[in-house]
Amino acid sequence: MLKVGILGGGQLGRMLLQSAANYPVETFVLENDENCPSAHLCHHFTRGDIRKFDDVYRFGKGLDAIAIEIESVNEQALEKLEEEGVAVYPRPAALRIIKNKIAQKEYYRERNIPSPDFVITRSPDEVKQYASFLPAVHKLAEGGYDGRGVQVIRSEKELSKAFPAPSVLEKMVDIYKEIAQIVAIDQQGGITLYPPVEMVFDQELNLLDYQLSPADITDDIKARVEAISLDAVKGLQSAGIFAVELFLDRKQNVYVNEMAPRVHNSGHHTIEGNYSSQFDMLWRIILGYPLGNTAEILPAALVNLLGEPGHNGDADYQGLPEALQRGNVFIHLYGKRQTKPGRKMGHATILGENKETLINEAHALKQIIKIRTKK
Repeated sequence: MLKVGILGGGQLGRMLLQSAANYPVETFVLENDENCPSAHLCHHFTRGDIRKFDDVYRFGKGLDAIAIEIESVNEQALEKLEEEGVAVYPRPAALRIIKNKIAQKEYYRERNIPSPDFVITRSPDEVKQYASFLPAVHKLAEGGYDGRGVQVIRSEKELSKAFPAPSVLEKMVDIYKEIAQIVAIDQQGGITLYPPVEMVFDQELNLLDYQLSPADITDDIKARVEAISLDAVKGLQSAGIFAVELFLDRKQNVYVNEMAPRVHNSGHHTIEGNYSSQFDMLWRIILGYPLGNTAEILPAALVNLLGEPGHNGDADYQGLPEALQRGNVFIHLYGKRQTKPGRKMGHATILGENKETLINEAHALKQIIKIRTKK
């Protein structure tokens, strides 16, 4: 039985472990919170810091393979473990490129992968020198996650928003649609792609509002999305699951926004909506099994279940019975005891025959399910 560790114990690890129950694998989790969403689902839990060399290295010794559920891990420890024979998904060299947005953008430029124009800044004073580059999006090189570490700077009046740390100042795109493409690569280099999805964002929280699968795009755009995504992922020379987020502008140009080297929010709907989910697929890759069938069973919509504004404390999930009465609705709660405004507490997947029905159901669920604090 393969011994596989997961760095990080959040909801991605939780869903990965739920899928692991179907395979001959012994699971290990490293996380600094023993009450994290993944703690009770793994065979072995270790309390530690995924960002510290010693914690990661000690955790990985004796394991056959390691996967990550968040980029902010110690890649130096992973490199040493890889040298000693532990398989790492993705490879540390790929992780090093992706986890730093400066390195990621330079990677796209080197490979001639279409991505928005950018300049590198290291202080707010440097940003002021690029006033003519505005409107733009300022992105921290490291540490950003779920909308954090990103600031929109539309004019010189907003230059005070600039980050006082190494960052990317990226030319703003006139976005028509945001697309995500999940790519799976096995240990022999075999590749399969999921149908691309269309993401609609909450502009205030800068988080996913809902998404639709498959994306409502032409065959030509779909072919370009797939080709650009494959080019971006192949250059990393690593097995694993990769999520490529892309922009489609109003002139029908396709650009890579950024990549994630792991299972991703944009693939959660695959648990019910596709024959092999992204989580099932990663276990197939780690275990050396054949890649799964990525075809959709039915079109799907996904809604993030977020903590309500003004509520911070013990979580109370309201509206679940009413939501589950609607049919073809699947609720996934992440086991987080504490809610706070905008925190991802779960998601709902809706299956249906057409786009209009899925959008209507997505909006309905957002009104029905409320995550507040207990009275």
